[in-house]
Amino acid sequence: MTLGTDTASGRDEGGQRSADRGGRTPAARSGAEEHHETEKERADRRWTELLQEVRVAQMGIQILLGFLLSVAFTERFTDIGTLDRNIYVITVVLGSAATGTLIAPVALHRFVTGHRMKPQTVEWASRLTITGLVLLLCTVTCALLLILRVVLDNGMAWWIVGALFMWFVGAWFLLPAWARRVGPRQGR
Repeated sequence: MTLGTDTASGRDEGGQRSADRGGRTPAARSGAEEHHETEKERADRRWTELLQEVRVAQMGIQILLGFLLSVAFTERFTDIGTLDRNIYVITVVLGSAATGTLIAPVALHRFVTGHRMKPQTVEWASRLTITGLVLLLCTVTCALLLILRVVLDNGMAWWIVGALFMWFVGAWFLLPAWARRVGPRQGR
């Protein structure tokens, strides 16, 4: 009886790591391929990885922006004060900017496809994604501030949002920067 292989996990039906014809497991193949990939293969791999990352951020900001856009049409919206209205407007503008920036890599890729610019496209798309993440951070922070100001109705909202802002900065930016600094310096 021949065991089938689950290609997504790289394991056969018995749970063992499957090997390719050269006897390498998926982990060994990926390590070997990273060290011997051409510039085109590297750009293709980095583009695929970037798209997966952007999909997560896009989904989050689109749901948040959809929620924010609907808030203005609720009855309670007319009861909020000037400061909260201003926070709302800033939040919607930031959310729109984040959405546009996180969708931009797809548009960029579409317009330059076929012009042999994949490595440059990946770099530009990566910069757009980081900019989009900064805008997403600001959007989430402002949305939290608006919601907590309404719910708590006191100055605690500012402290909570400040702490959460620092948490996001640490998790999204400082941890990756630290990991790059102390991690092994292999080809990217």
